[in-house]
Amino acid sequence: MKVLTLNIPDDLELDEKQVAMLVASKLYEQGRLSLGQAAELAGLTKRTFAELLGAYSVSIFNYPSSDLSREVANA
Repeated sequence: MKVLTLNIPDDLELDEKQVAMLVASKLYEQGRLSLGQAAELAGLTKRTFAELLGAYSVSIFNYPSSDLSREVANA
């Protein structure tokens, strides 16, 4: 896994966990990460990540049903 260093303006008042959740939710929304991969990136369980997606205006059902079936089977 790659490690990135970002310089975030102080006035944004974001901590590392919030930035990780922002990146993970966006990559999940784009279909570039599965729910499990995005949750791992955010440092959360799948369930917690899925519950928090709404706060980031991301639907948990944003990818093809075949992918959803695979996620359910792997849960």
